[in-house]
Amino acid sequence: MLARGPGFSNGHPPRPRRGRPRGLRDSYRGLLQQQEPPSARPCTEFDKAYFHAYSHIGVHEEMIKDHVRTGTYKAAIMQYQNLIEGKVVLDVGCGTGILAIFCAFAGARRVYAVDASEIALQANEIVKDNNLSDKVIVMLGRVEDVNIEENVDVIISEWMGYMLLYETMLPSIIFARDKWLKPGGLILPSHATLYMAPVTHTARYSESIDFWRDVYGIKMSAMLPLAKQSAFEEPCIETITGENILTWPLVQVMEVDCYTIIVQELESVTAKYRFSSMLNAPLHGFAFWFDVEFNGPAISPSNNHLQFPSGSLSSDQHSQSSSQSKKRVKSDETIVLSTAPEDAPTHWQQTLLYLYEPIELKQDQIIEGSVTLTQSKENARFLNIHLEYSRSIFHKGVCDAMI
Repeated sequence: MLARGPGFSNGHPPRPRRGRPRGLRDSYRGLLQQQEPPSARPCTEFDKAYFHAYSHIGVHEEMIKDHVRTGTYKAAIMQYQNLIEGKVVLDVGCGTGILAIFCAFAGARRVYAVDASEIALQANEIVKDNNLSDKVIVMLGRVEDVNIEENVDVIISEWMGYMLLYETMLPSIIFARDKWLKPGGLILPSHATLYMAPVTHTARYSESIDFWRDVYGIKMSAMLPLAKQSAFEEPCIETITGENILTWPLVQVMEVDCYTIIVQELESVTAKYRFSSMLNAPLHGFAFWFDVEFNGPAISPSNNHLQFPSGSLSSDQHSQSSSQSKKRVKSDETIVLSTAPEDAPTHWQQTLLYLYEPIELKQDQIIEGSVTLTQSKENARFLNIHLEYSRSIFHKGVCDAMI
């Protein structure tokens, strides 16, 4: 049993995603009130601290400088320009307003740019500087609280956190969808998939742990338990490569269809996995990453009948998709933003859950178990991770962590 506390560890103090001030989690501690379900809860002190963190320029600088992220969103907006031109767009969590401005450049008739952080004040000035005040309306407040007096044709948002669901911003997209999106409306991105895989990472283990075995000729093995606790007690945000992955195909932990998902589906997600190691190598832990896709509307405006977007799954298919499978087949036209180890790095990197003790695996050896992600009852923006693994009936283990 590995008991792990809240936060991330990557050899540095806990770092919330996107370079936010590292004291953010500390500002949450001590706020122990129980929260209501995300779709109905009021704005809590946790939320206020979360929004305040996004008022810092460094957060937005890191996101905008992530060319994979920003360039993919721009490409998706241009691909769907025919569905944006002359239409009404809602940007949820607009930050500096860059996506809202892209939509205005694509010909949107009006863009509502909503953000609960005071960065919205700067976004409003940016809109003025670009002579777009007649098209882009910046609104300071939660999307759940603002007043938009017309339905919208498009919802765009960059809502993804570490491990896809960290920060739990997706319920705000669901709220906006159900309140304002017209039938046949467009959501960007439209789909998301969270993946996991077992990893070997000898260099990381060596630099954090084996270092203490011999320090300038001095035996410091007494430091090993503390070193393991310090390095691996929390999920780590790191960049790995495809060479660290021990198996293929991957496991899809969950799939999100932004056109149909409801908030209750986000409260707890469980997936079983069964991997066969491709190598003789030590298993050091498990990595998680995600893709998002930019697909068309779920309902065709011409006939108002439900359409399955490219890559979407029926409910029966979805129940099977959490088992071991390859990535969904995507058409050549589908724009994908990937945070996978084999793709160009992003500011999300990958989320790694390390074992305190590596497990030596033989080629074709099976490792299996399950992973459960649940929203923290203390603060719904955080995730509890419960991971069970077994190499054989004689070697079983459990990891519990919070991010």
